[in-house]
Amino acid sequence: MDYQLLLLTIGVSFILAIIAAPLLIPLLRRLKFGQQVRDDGPQSHLKKAGTPTMGGIVIILAFTLSFLKFSVINTDFYVLLVATLGFGLIGFLDDYIKIVFKRSLGLTARQKLIGQLLFSAIMCILLIQNGHSTAIHVPGTSFSFDWGGWFYYPFIVIMMMAVTNAVNFTDGVDGLLSGVSAIACAAFALVAMQATSLSAAVCAAAMIGAVLGFLVFNAHPAKVFMGDTGSLGIGGAIGAIAIVTKTELLFIVIGGVFVIEMLSVVLQVASFKTRGKRIFKMSPIHHHFELSGWSEWRVVITFWLVSIVLAGIGLYLNKGL
Repeated sequence: MDYQLLLLTIGVSFILAIIAAPLLIPLLRRLKFGQQVRDDGPQSHLKKAGTPTMGGIVIILAFTLSFLKFSVINTDFYVLLVATLGFGLIGFLDDYIKIVFKRSLGLTARQKLIGQLLFSAIMCILLIQNGHSTAIHVPGTSFSFDWGGWFYYPFIVIMMMAVTNAVNFTDGVDGLLSGVSAIACAAFALVAMQATSLSAAVCAAAMIGAVLGFLVFNAHPAKVFMGDTGSLGIGGAIGAIAIVTKTELLFIVIGGVFVIEMLSVVLQVASFKTRGKRIFKMSPIHHHFELSGWSEWRVVITFWLVSIVLAGIGLYLNKGL
């Protein structure tokens, strides 16, 4: 597979994001598309109120243009595009309703569920038409199991919903999700190359460039936030790459930071509802460390390093196959 093509994709996507962000940020300010900050969160976040959000439009735009330019057109291409743009659209609608209609919750849980089911179903139809394997491989082993489409495709739907929400939970500190997602996508780009899936590799490369370009403006102190537009779009891309490359379970390792963030929320809610006690000072877990006295940069750098280690372990396990 052509490494130069992937580097070119990253470069073009990065440049597009660098160009688009300074054009979009003033527009978001004029439209008063500002971030709403939780009163019960870290006090240092209160000063972020009003910072432009929905900057994920930059990520989606840079990703789409570079992906369309450099990817081959096949079924995998459409699956990846539907996942990224479809879940990104759900995020966009959620952000738009929160800001324009002043509804703190944005889309209702039912509306989000319908949207997620719709785009996941479209992905499944495309995969079925392409004769996609329904076997699931256990990372680091030669073992796999295949319970057929009746099990696999519901699993894919649940996986897409879990991955996108896990990625969404990770967005909460300046630069955190941008960096972690770039690392995860870099690992999955290498996985895709080993699986000889050019579409998935280019998809990962396009997302790397887009989030790194966005990171220039999202690093602390952030000039813009990505909102659900960006986080759900990123989650859609990463989940689809894992599915297309037949490394569904490998996401648990490479995307380990996302998994930890989601588990911290699940455990916090479960503990409070059953025992009336909280496990963490605040969830997702990155806020727990902030409330424990960590600076934003310390949280971000630590999570980036953990993500790099987990990506390395994931690549090692995948190579072992």
